Amino acid sequence: METLLWLCNWSTLVVCAALKLPQISAVLGARSSRGISLPSLLLELAGFLVFLRYQCYYEYPLLTYLEFPILIAQDLILLLCVFHFNGDVRRAVPYIIICVSAWFILTLQQWILDLAMNLCTFISAASKFAQLQYLWKSRDSGAVSTLTWTLASYTCAVLTRFVIMLALNIWVTATILHYRKTNIKSE
Repeated sequence: METLLWLCNWSTLVVCAALKLPQISAVLGARSSRGISLPSLLLELAGFLVFLRYQCYYEYPLLTYLEFPILIAQDLILLLCVFHFNGDVRRAVPYIIICVSAWFILTLQQWILDLAMNLCTFISAASKFAQLQYLWKSRDSGAVSTLTWTLASYTCAVLTRFVIMLALNIWVTATILHYRKTNIKSE
């Protein structure tokens, strides 16, 4: 079991190290960012930034978050590509300034970082919904990379095991509590 967990961790790290490269390549190859939702990209970047800052602030082991600096760098490159192919790369500057500022603002007060981390799942989900909405509205996938989204699905599938185990552990806990109440009533 330990070997499987090691394999899952390292395979996820390797996949994340290259996750956005197919998307960047597709945008550069098409010389267009058609199909890529800017709000989706910005939300994803925000989620990655919050997660990385949280892990650094609470001094988690590097291997638990090593992929996030790589993902952030890839998202920033993709952001610059989107603005470049939309005609004005200088429009990316305010967004980059906000990201850099957020890095420091998140730790002004511990509760700010904790709240942001609690919202991270919602931010990530909003990112996916923003991309879906953009695709549904435009009915054109343009330069969106299927490989990037397949790789992203793989990294989530690896984590699905933990979600399933969480759900089962909660179920067992609820069952224990249910029968504990039943036994107390019968005594």
